[in-house]
Amino acid sequence: MTEEQQPEELKSLGEQMDEEQDDLTRLQAELDEALREREQYKNMAQRSQADLVNYRRRSAEEIAETRERANSQLLLRMLSVGDDLSRALNNIPEDAVAPGWHEGLLLVQRNLQNVLEAEGLTRIETAIGQPFDASEHEAVFFEPDSGGEEGKVVQVIRVGYRLRERVLRAAQVSVSRPTEPEPEAQ
Repeated sequence: MTEEQQPEELKSLGEQMDEEQDDLTRLQAELDEALREREQYKNMAQRSQADLVNYRRRSAEEIAETRERANSQLLLRMLSVGDDLSRALNNIPEDAVAPGWHEGLLLVQRNLQNVLEAEGLTRIETAIGQPFDASEHEAVFFEPDSGGEEGKVVQVIRVGYRLRERVLRAAQVSVSRPTEPEPEAQ
């Protein structure tokens, strides 16, 4: 090779290397862009997956809550029937029905109570003399108490019930109130 051909060849080799370097830089930029887009799509897919999981959980909770509300309305109606049955049983004269009828009605009452308990219904235990609790009791009457104790349950008028942890129907009670001193005559 001649000396003149060598610089031209080196020049073309240098240009070729510059072009390859430019191609390499361009390819690296495209790869970086593709990796960035891939990461964006991956993040979007993960967010969509999390949104779907949350949607399913919220839907299941809403369905359960709707079912619970519907059940509680039905249970309230059944409690009214149970109250009526209890009042009827408590007011039957001894000589009014044959002995088998009374036991049969008691059996119906026990069966109704078992069904209510199976659904998660429990009776709110309310005792005479216990303090009034506004979260479980509904004060229907106030009765004067000469002992001066205020806020004690004097009488249970209607039994209350809880559906699992929530009060379904508050117990109706009569609550003591201290008697007011009579004004002295002047």
